[in-house]
Amino acid sequence: MRRRDRIGKKFSFGKTSESKQEAQDKKTEKKIEKKSFYYKHYKQLLIIPLIVLFLSLVIIGFKVATTGEFINKGISLKGGTSVTITKENVDKLQLEQILRETFPKTEINFRTIEDSGTQIGVIAESDIPSEDAVLSNKFIDTIKSTTGATDAQLSIETIGVSLGSSFFKQTMIAMVVAFILMAIVVFLYFKTLVPSALVILSAFADIITTIAVLDVLNIKVSTAGIAALLMLIGYSVDTDILLTMRVLKRKDGTIYDQIISSFKTGMMMNIATLAAVIAGIFVAQSPILREIMLIVVIGVLADMIYTWLLNAGLLRLYLEKKGEQ
Repeated sequence: MRRRDRIGKKFSFGKTSESKQEAQDKKTEKKIEKKSFYYKHYKQLLIIPLIVLFLSLVIIGFKVATTGEFINKGISLKGGTSVTITKENVDKLQLEQILRETFPKTEINFRTIEDSGTQIGVIAESDIPSEDAVLSNKFIDTIKSTTGATDAQLSIETIGVSLGSSFFKQTMIAMVVAFILMAIVVFLYFKTLVPSALVILSAFADIITTIAVLDVLNIKVSTAGIAALLMLIGYSVDTDILLTMRVLKRKDGTIYDQIISSFKTGMMMNIATLAAVIAGIFVAQSPILREIMLIVVIGVLADMIYTWLLNAGLLRLYLEKKGEQ
């Protein structure tokens, strides 16, 4: 009787072990099923960022071919006259109509300043440089007579063509130098050509796509906007280094596991940044701050595409060809 009990227990124990193994196998199969789409189709997903990058280059190329410039310059980069009217109840439509009729050959843009959805001022920008003092003064006087604003309610900024051109040249040099220094640091850190080149490619693509979107939206970029683009170089490289470092220096897990781990951390950073910057767009009253924040939003969204589809996909492809898993 006791012998039968022992045999029964052994049989029962063996059956339990088998059922545990089956359960473990089922869990593994489910995990594979969950990751199967990206796991199997990451090469096809590379098409998405490549198409976005191609379209961005086409947009910028078309912009250069039609206007001679790759970006819409604000007055701080090309020269002009900007008048900020800090007065409530300014009839923006009337002001716009009168200025366009009075200065038909002048490029004029208007922006409103709002506080909690209420208009508290208007900004009128023109491409009249400071060198043309007569036309610039006429522009300012027309705004005064139309709005009834006093000198205390006006903030006037005039920049010459040569000064604006100098600002633009200096900011472009700063961007190129920043990019070169960033590339040197990345190469020195990873000491591997392909992964380092992928980090730099992603940062370059991020900036190109951001500029293309600004061109499509016809947003004029000031010196502050160029500073925002410089910020994006650092931000984009940050997420790409996070990804590359975890994948190359992994001690356990597969390439795919490390990509997913990096994705979770990186996306949390992206979402937190977007939440803070989007809130700032609605709260900030300064047009300059809004310009910076809008550029950061566009850049972060572009960074998601290039880091997690382009860089991650090409890095995985490179390592798998080397025989790593």
